[in-house]
Amino acid sequence: MLKSKTFLKKTRAGGVMKIVREHYLRDDIGCGAPGCAACGGAHEGPVLEPQPLDPASSLCPRPHYLLPDTNVLLHQIDVLEDPAIRNVIVLQTVLQEVRNRSAPVYKRIRDVTNNQEKHFYTFTNEHHRETYVEQEQGENANDRNDRAIRVAAKWYNEHLKKMSAENHLQVIFITNDRKNKEKAIEEGIPAFTCEEYVKSLTANPELIDRLACLSEEGNEIENGRIIFSEHLPLSKLQQGIKSGTYLQGTFRASRENYLEATVWVHGDTEEDKEIILQGLKHLNRAVHEDIVAIELLPKNQWVAPSSVVLHDEGQNEDDVEKEEERERILKTAVSEKMLKPTGRVVGIIKRNWRPYCGMLSKSDIKESRRHLFTPADRRIPRIRIETRQASALEGRRIIVAIDGWPRNSRYPNGHFVKNLGEVGEKETETEVLLLEHDVPHQPFSQAVLSFLPKMPWSITEKDMKNREDLRHLCVCSVDPPGCTDIDDALHCRELENGNLEVGVHIADVSHFIRPGNALDQESARRGTTVYLCEKRIDMVPELLSSNLCSLRCNVDRLAFSCIWEMNHDAEILKVRFTKSVINSKASLTYAEAQMRIDSAAMNDDITTSLRGLNKLAKILKKRRIEKGALTLSSPEVRFHMDSETHDPIDLQTKELRETNSMVEEFMLLANISVAKKIHEEFSEHALLRKHPAPPPSNYEILVKAAKSKNLEIKTDTAKSLADSLDRADSPTFPYLNTLLRILATRCMMQAVYFCSGMDNDFHHYGLASPIYTHFTSPIRRYADIIVHRLLAVAIGADCTYPELTDKHKLADLCKNLNFRHKMAQYAQRASVAFHTQLFFKSKGIVSEEAYILFVRKNAIVVLIPKYGLEGTVFFEEKDKPKPKLIYDDEVPSLKIEDTVFHIFDKVKVKIMLDSSNLQHQKIRMSLVEPQIPGISILADTPNMDSDEPERKKKKHEK
Repeated sequence: MLKSKTFLKKTRAGGVMKIVREHYLRDDIGCGAPGCAACGGAHEGPVLEPQPLDPASSLCPRPHYLLPDTNVLLHQIDVLEDPAIRNVIVLQTVLQEVRNRSAPVYKRIRDVTNNQEKHFYTFTNEHHRETYVEQEQGENANDRNDRAIRVAAKWYNEHLKKMSAENHLQVIFITNDRKNKEKAIEEGIPAFTCEEYVKSLTANPELIDRLACLSEEGNEIENGRIIFSEHLPLSKLQQGIKSGTYLQGTFRASRENYLEATVWVHGDTEEDKEIILQGLKHLNRAVHEDIVAIELLPKNQWVAPSSVVLHDEGQNEDDVEKEEERERILKTAVSEKMLKPTGRVVGIIKRNWRPYCGMLSKSDIKESRRHLFTPADRRIPRIRIETRQASALEGRRIIVAIDGWPRNSRYPNGHFVKNLGEVGEKETETEVLLLEHDVPHQPFSQAVLSFLPKMPWSITEKDMKNREDLRHLCVCSVDPPGCTDIDDALHCRELENGNLEVGVHIADVSHFIRPGNALDQESARRGTTVYLCEKRIDMVPELLSSNLCSLRCNVDRLAFSCIWEMNHDAEILKVRFTKSVINSKASLTYAEAQMRIDSAAMNDDITTSLRGLNKLAKILKKRRIEKGALTLSSPEVRFHMDSETHDPIDLQTKELRETNSMVEEFMLLANISVAKKIHEEFSEHALLRKHPAPPPSNYEILVKAAKSKNLEIKTDTAKSLADSLDRADSPTFPYLNTLLRILATRCMMQAVYFCSGMDNDFHHYGLASPIYTHFTSPIRRYADIIVHRLLAVAIGADCTYPELTDKHKLADLCKNLNFRHKMAQYAQRASVAFHTQLFFKSKGIVSEEAYILFVRKNAIVVLIPKYGLEGTVFFEEKDKPKPKLIYDDEVPSLKIEDTVFHIFDKVKVKIMLDSSNLQHQKIRMSLVEPQIPGISILADTPNMDSDEPERKKKKHEK
């Protein structure tokens, strides 16, 4: 022990408490260099290489290890992750600082230090007797840490000399802090900036591209024109937020219009959550998802959200006039009631930058080192990078990171991170959409896999503890074709008393995934399985998802069962929950199950069970709809793939059968029954799912659309909405009802997970249920695993643990689950969009019927029912004379020349793939009917990850 510090602290009761802090120092911490006699092999974790040969540096030709300071680790992590960089000493001091300042970088550095091939060694300098330093009087924490890093670097060089004088091993200190570097050199430590060192690696010139460009306000002076106002310092922002001068919120850039954004104000009243920002200067260098401080503008400067679609075409820095003209387009005359609170960004509280996928913009000057990078996500501004490999990167998807955004630059500065591959290739595009939606998709690590059961696996006596044997029951599963992760199975049988017993049996995943271990942590991080068109990114390893947890037929499987006793009117008389072991008698597809139900020739136990379930499901559904549950609609497509090339060869909208509905009804019933049980038992700690009622303003578009067809939609309650949707039909226009339901889906809010102790509104609007949760899909949703654990404790089948009854931890978990679910949805839509493009690429040009879903000021959004495809048809083309457009927001209509387009009008469009912009390949639609003389009209498909709320009709989706 080096020394103990004693200090006194006043307690709340007015007394004084003596606190002793002890700091232990050790002699047995190894330096990480193998073969060091002084350390005697006392190394922890991966070690350095005994003879570091590469990389060859012109500055330090001797074999060497690198020792970076905190800022190098924080800002140059892309360089450190490159395979060319090995043998790095990561000090405990540096690691602690990184942990406090950036969780994502800390995670990345932990991953690198765990990679055996990289030879990164973590040295516990704060507990080593010869490298620990005390903070001196008058010395701030930052200077003390800088000194501690230099002391460790100096100790290393002396220590390695002792190890082997003829070895000439050196430790090179890497810092971008000029003063720190000068002090190190004075103390005889070889020190370089990261840039100096990287540029000296002659064999790896590509590394220079990965250097972060850190002169945040660097070259403002050389270019005198300041575009943006200065960001206020954090201290001023915090004062302003406290006093109410400024508001804090999340910056959400618009995908449709690069000159517009909204800020969702944190902790504000429900009504005024959204502040609108318009124009470059008011956006003031904020990037999508940043936490910003904004100042509200006076009411006479408030604006209305624009209905114009504007995409940034890579403005020339000097083209300010053009930018200003585009900003004027936004400010059209509108009625006062359409004006929204408007503000401007005065400072950045927290940057939420991530690595961005995209492509280099086509550059006229090939020799130029400075290039504009266009992100795949339209909400992210273009990024200026320096690269020497522009010609090699043309037509390829790359990853770029933002480093800073100077006030005189129209775009932020950044650096190249990684080349993903050729644009349009299936592997590349899949990787892009997974990265862009932040879907964790790396293979499961050895640490995670080590917690899987050893094979061959069988049920033991220990497994049967607190578990009922239900293998005698005639249980079967009903799923889409090709489903291997079977979560649920059902049974129905008549009891001696004439009532019916119905069971929903769910895979007992929580039996295999125990709280807190690496497998559990990884499943919680992933949050959900992501289903793309031709691959599945599992939440849990395949041994569980497709084998041990999957309720396949004719094998014994552990389950969690929810069993009701019902009468023949589907009224619940009793419900019980039990852990169980089952043996499914059949794994059926929806079509096979339907065929059995409909076949007069079949009367076996499985078919009888299915008929009983189907009869009860119809009653349950009718009752649910009478209570006001919504039956909404969204066009869903299924691809038929070529078995060899895996390219889509056919595309059709999914057909839903009675059996889909049958399974759905019992899943909903199980979720509601379990929600009630866990909330009874854990009123403060139940993980539930709610669906908030939409604010009345959300329904404006639906009400106006119905009115234009002389129909009335009432939206005061879910019941009145459901009833008026049922009544809204037209004998001459049968598809109208579907269109109204599709539009109603767009009005909905997102359903979310929450902790019962942190909220008092539990209602699920779409299902018209006062309480709801997710229990039925634990193989593919982490929320269900937590619900299983809560239910197991409630029935005495398992023991609890601290995190399960910590509502703040549960609230944090819900936040991650809600984010992961939303991203999974967007990734799934992007996958459908990409495969739709592949389909039309091979199909060529086709003409199809379409309906107008939305009318914009300069465009219409159409839906093609045959393909479930949506597209925006623009009525203005670049460099063409502009037609006369008259937009009427009240009716939703757009008049162009003598033709008027109303919402829900039927049109005919020609569909083709346009590859002129490799970055955003589009399906274009030119209007075939009605024809507008003298005007050719082009279209654009929407980005499939638009912020459309999730489909509220809770299908039994796989």
